[in-house]
Amino acid sequence: MLKEEPVIEFTGEEAFGKYLDMPELYNQYNNLKFEKPIEYSTYLNIFSQPHIVPCKLKFTRQYKEYMENLLEYLVYFFQRTEPLQDLDRIFSKVTTEFEEQWENDAIQGWERTSQENGHSSADHTVIDLDFYSTVDELKEVAPEKLKEALAALGLKSGGTVQQRAERLFLTKDTPFEKLDKRHFVKGSRGSVLNGGAATSKEVDNSKEIALMEAKINKLCDLLDEIIAHTKENVVKKQALTYDEMEAEREEEETQADSESDDDEQQIYNPLKLPMGWDGKPIPYWLYKLHGLGQELKCEICGNYSYWGRRAFERYFKEWRHQHGMRCLGIPNTKNFNEITSIKEAQELWKRIQERQGVNKWRPDLEEEYEDKEGNIYNKKTYTDLQRQGLI
Repeated sequence: MLKEEPVIEFTGEEAFGKYLDMPELYNQYNNLKFEKPIEYSTYLNIFSQPHIVPCKLKFTRQYKEYMENLLEYLVYFFQRTEPLQDLDRIFSKVTTEFEEQWENDAIQGWERTSQENGHSSADHTVIDLDFYSTVDELKEVAPEKLKEALAALGLKSGGTVQQRAERLFLTKDTPFEKLDKRHFVKGSRGSVLNGGAATSKEVDNSKEIALMEAKINKLCDLLDEIIAHTKENVVKKQALTYDEMEAEREEEETQADSESDDDEQQIYNPLKLPMGWDGKPIPYWLYKLHGLGQELKCEICGNYSYWGRRAFERYFKEWRHQHGMRCLGIPNTKNFNEITSIKEAQELWKRIQERQGVNKWRPDLEEEYEDKEGNIYNKKTYTDLQRQGLI
């Protein structure tokens, strides 16, 4: 036995495993700047669907860090709420299925048509230029985002924000073959023009991200009910005012304190009434109705006590009484109901045997024999006549 109970920590928002607590992951997702910032309730609907993110946007360092943090949190939450589940065995099965689907090009969102051997094609950038009509609009994008977009295309990523935006905006309408080579990083132009052949490192990187997505999908399936409750709780809180939220929190704390006080309070039971299903003494009128104050003993059961008529009538079919009757060599039939004394049971069994003896079949008088002429005799008469030689 454990000397002390293990301490399982939950945040206040998790409410001892009832809800997920994901504001930090939500902020990290918004910082990826896939599109316009979304609401937290919307994020709870889409975080379990990583396949909706375009493949060309999944090769950034920020996205990989986000997926690692999301997987780490879901694993930690699952281990706290489902400690008896074998997570290693679950992930082993997921990995086996993933390897087979990866070889068959059947991973949703990672088909070879959208990415060639784990590397995005040259015309796929981290920033979708179709949304920008001028360089000034492109300058509003975060500098790091511009830098990553240029690096993904093999272009130089140095200079001011204005220079980066101008350099990236050139790729919107100008083919790579016609771009001045001074815009490219040394040695990268040839690889871009040749279709950007992926290295083994890039293939492994894309495969690692896809495997994390597969594990996240499995955990979301296992936590589906908790995710649904989390969405409901967030929507409910958004509809409450601050005062209402505080009142609800105080009510929950008061209820929890009252429940703990009830558990610690000693139950007052001077009449020593039996306990009901709720752990409290049953009402006195119910105690009297069933006659639970009446003690009935059975000598056949070893002077075992039964309280109340109902329990007394039921015990004649129980194993303890049946065992006592077998020890006496008496069959436990309806004739012996209400018999609790060994002496009474033995006397009744003796009378039953004697009564059965009157009607007992006697072969010497009732067994029939037939001679050659067809005459019928009982066994005694037939034996006497045969002995005399008359038949």
